[in-house]
Amino acid sequence: MSFLIRVQLPDSPGVLGAVASALGLAGADILSVDVVERGNGVAVDDLVVELPSGRLPDTLITAAESVEGVEVDAVRPYAGVLDTHRELELVEEIAAHPASGLELLADGVPRIVRAGWSLVVQYDDGDITRLASSTAAPEAPLGELPWLPLERASVLDAEASWVPEMWRELGTELAATPVGKPDRALLVGRPGGPMFRAAEVARLAHLAGIVAVVLDN
Repeated sequence: MSFLIRVQLPDSPGVLGAVASALGLAGADILSVDVVERGNGVAVDDLVVELPSGRLPDTLITAAESVEGVEVDAVRPYAGVLDTHRELELVEEIAAHPASGLELLADGVPRIVRAGWSLVVQYDDGDITRLASSTAAPEAPLGELPWLPLERASVLDAEASWVPEMWRELGTELAATPVGKPDRALLVGRPGGPMFRAAEVARLAHLAGIVAVVLDN
């Protein structure tokens, strides 16, 4: 079974290699590594690993944190595409099929930022309309979204009163970014975490901005 493990570690030569060795000794096979954020001497990395049948994911936490200075942010099952550089492919696909652009955006974003689902929502004089959704997006009708209109990409408070109870029960981390204008936004959910980092929110904003330009041309 594959798992996504997010680790914080000292941004020093050899530390990531030590983590990889520790995970290997625990029986994990590393499938991919993605640098999420780096700064102030600390790196945040996502590792997709495969564990043999019968091994518990807690093994990954113990192994990674056996390396000095390493902290595990989250571990969750992962069944996504391992290619983390799909933005260009997605933009090209949207440019080729602009009539389906928002649907393609919603469906493609979770694979790029390793999230569970995404929605494109529209705010119109107090009414909320779902314009597009990914295959795993919640189907329940959306109620109040007090953060719309949205001026800039943001991490949203996952415990706010507007958040549906089921999302809170699943520990869903949330981020959103405008898509071309403040009253149209891309909402991304990551059930079970980990939290969205600043670099991931910036990545969402950049992608949504490019897509908005493509769709407006």
